[in-house]
Formats: sequence, structure tokens, C-alpha cells
Amino acid sequence: MITGERMVAVDENAAALGVPRRQLMESSGNAVARAVERVADPGARVVVVAGRGNNGGDALVAVRFLEDYDVTTLLLGRPEAIGTDIARANWEALERGEYDVEAVTDSRSLSLPDCDVIVDAMLGTGISGDLREPAASAARAINAADATVVSVDVPSGFDADAGEHADNGVAADHVVTFHDAKPGLEGLESTLEVADIGIPAAAERFAGPGDVDLARPAERTGRAFVIGGGPYTGAPALAAQAALRTGMELAFVAAPDTVAGEIQGYAEDLIVQPYEGEVLTPDQVEGLVETAERHDDVVVLGPGLGTAEETIEAARQFLESYTGPAVVDADALEVVPGLETEATLVCTPNRRELAGMGGPEAEDLRAVTDEIETFAADLGHVVLAKGAADVISDGETTRVSRAGTPAMAVGGTGDLLSGIVAGLLEHADPLEAATAAAYVNGHAGERIARRHDLGLVASDLLEAIPAAIWGGDDE
Repeated sequence: MITGERMVAVDENAAALGVPRRQLMESSGNAVARAVERVADPGARVVVVAGRGNNGGDALVAVRFLEDYDVTTLLLGRPEAIGTDIARANWEALERGEYDVEAVTDSRSLSLPDCDVIVDAMLGTGISGDLREPAASAARAINAADATVVSVDVPSGFDADAGEHADNGVAADHVVTFHDAKPGLEGLESTLEVADIGIPAAAERFAGPGDVDLARPAERTGRAFVIGGGPYTGAPALAAQAALRTGMELAFVAAPDTVAGEIQGYAEDLIVQPYEGEVLTPDQVEGLVETAERHDDVVVLGPGLGTAEETIEAARQFLESYTGPAVVDADALEVVPGLETEATLVCTPNRRELAGMGGPEAEDLRAVTDEIETFAADLGHVVLAKGAADVISDGETTRVSRAGTPAMAVGGTGDLLSGIVAGLLEHADPLEAATAAAYVNGHAGERIARRHDLGLVASDLLEAIPAAIWGGDDE
């Protein structure tokens, strides 16, 4: 089962692997044509009602595979308004091939000829709510026709994320959906066929640009609250700056007053909130929880905290009291196993820390992905295990990020990752945020390595994080 939103991401990941949407559209169109052949004999009258997106493009491809049928294709709208290059190319191919095609620019003039089969390809995934014109009029005509209705991917008006069907949506007899079933399709009074269109399994398994699309901030919002520092000062500063580069409005660092000035000196963009002492202790927990809860912060707990007994106890007490989202990293990770908390946690251990938490021990994390998934399930939180390849799991779904470079073995890149996770956790669910963050961090490292190779340092990556998320040239 896959949602429409996730399917878009998988399509983009497939393109990044070398299987472009144009190729997938050919396979999709062929699958639709095969479905038509199963419900009608050669020579039957077929009407294709196509929208101006890729759903319509799939049906335009199908027309070329239905040479033994009497096919009329109706495009809802002007050809020049077709929304994608590949759908437009398939419309133009039909025009040049002198197929029977017509653009319907006024829904009031829409008239479906008598036919045996109607191919509904007006709207695909990504649509919610009642149909609007011209699709609403077309759906009424399709539903009123005495013909077998074959819908492409989902019936027009079906919400492939919520699994709901609009009251004025198309009532399909057959649905040809692609790659995997969409939530709710099994509840329709339709015959459901899942067509394999050649998307590689790696497009779902490996993190890619589609995962970044799912988690990408649409606006600048949110506060990161980094609780770190004491024995070390660079780690919390890097995490907070990475959160800013990921799109958060503000980044606060709560740190002992003995090092607050040093942390502030790393970047004027940070807001440092000092507390008394040399390390975090239970005395500070109540105030820190109150601050984080009051401002709906995304917390990053752990960078540079140290391993003093009172610090570890303070980290435990904080997570037991806090109820919001938090990224747990570095020295704070050891308190998570067995922890009772209402907080939403993303844990970001390296290989050594993962083993210390009770997880699997391995040089290559990809060799123990099943064990990491089991560990995440037992832990009850998302785990982003950091290695040459990162493994991300919520205990049910596991993904791998191969992005990165050996030069990122330098200290501090894990602190950047925790800040990136925090920034994306403001906009996406924990698994999506962690998966996208692993890819963004690695991709930023790849960009910087083009210039610095093995000489890069973690702070170099800060300038590449925005380009890794929103695209563009950071050089």
C-alpha cells in the first residue's frame, strides 16, 4: 500500500536512479491498454477522457497501444495548457499520427459519443475534495453513460492519501493503479488491478530527492531549541546553525554559563540562553521543559553535553517530562532505551552509540538493516543510524541513505544532521524528516567535497544545506 503523496516521491527517486517518468508513462499507458483489451473485444468503441496532467498522459500513451479499437480521445482543456512536457509530447504524437483527438475547451459542450468503454484519466493522485469544472461535468457524463469505465491509477475524484472518494467523482468499473495499491481503493465497488510499471525497488528503499520533496519546508517557521554544550562547544553551535539553514526561524542554544559566550562566538545568528553551572544538571530540567513546551520548540538534546552522571540523569528527566518533538543525539542517547516518554523522538546514533543503546553492532550498517528495524520497533522511536550508509527505521519501514562521501568522517557532520532533522521535523513526520535529513546531509557533503575533497570540515557544509534542500548552485 502506498499513498499518492509517497508515490510522487518514489517516481522522483526512480528518475534519480535513471528510470525517468517518460519511461514509466510508457509502461503505465501499456498497462491501461491491456486493461481495455480485457474488458472489450477488438473493434469496440473506446472514448478516452484525459486531463492535462500526467494521469491524462498515461491514457494518451494507451491510445497508441489500442490500434485494434475505434478510439476517440477528448482532452479537457487547451493543448497548450497541458501541465507537463511528457504529457504534452504524447498529445502531440497523437495529433501528428492523425488519431481521432479533440480538445474540449467548454465543459458545457462536452458530449460523450456512444461507446463500449470509457477511459477515465482526468485526475490522478494528489487531488482531494469535490470535482470542479470541467471535470465535474465530465464525471456526470461518464457516470451516466452505458459503458464500462476504466479509471487510470485512481478514479477521478479519489483522494489517494486519505482514501476518500468525492461525492461527484467517477464511479469506475475497473481501476488500473500503478506500482502498488492506494489506500481506500479496495473499498470501492470496482475491480482493482495493480500494474507493475518497472519502478525499481530501490526507489522506495533508498533515500532520494523525492524524500526531500516530502519534507521540504514550504515556509520559514519554527524554533530549534538545542540543549547541549558543557565539555564541548562546537557541537551545539553546529546543530543550531544547521536548523537555521534548514528553514527554521530561530535557533536557541541552552548551555552552561561557563561556555555560553564561546558558543555565541561561533555565529551571531544563534540565541544562547545560559544557565548556571559547568554542565547540565537536574536543577535546570524544569525550566528547560517549560521553555520548550511554551514555544512549541523542536528540541535537539545531546550535542556536546558530556557524560557526567548528573548530566545523563538530567537528560533522562527532560525526556520523561517533555511532550513535544525531539532529536536525541550523542551523549543523551543512552537514556532512551526503556524510557517512558510522551515525546516524539528521532534518535541519531553512530555505529558505536547504536551498539551502546542495545542495537546491533556492525561495520556496515546495511548488513544489519533488519536488526535495526527490530531495534527501532522495540525502542518505539525512529532511529537514524549513522554510517557510511545511513539506515533509518521506525520499526515498520526501513530506508537507507547512500548519499555522502568518505570525507564526511570528520567530526561535526553528525551534529549538522541532528539540526537538519530538527528543521525538517517541523514540517514532516519523523520517518520522513529523518530520511530526508540523511539525504540532505550527505548531498551537502557531496557538493562541498567537489571543492575541498578530504579537506572539508563540518562547518563547510552549512552553506550547502539550502541548495541540497531547495536546489540551486552553492558554488
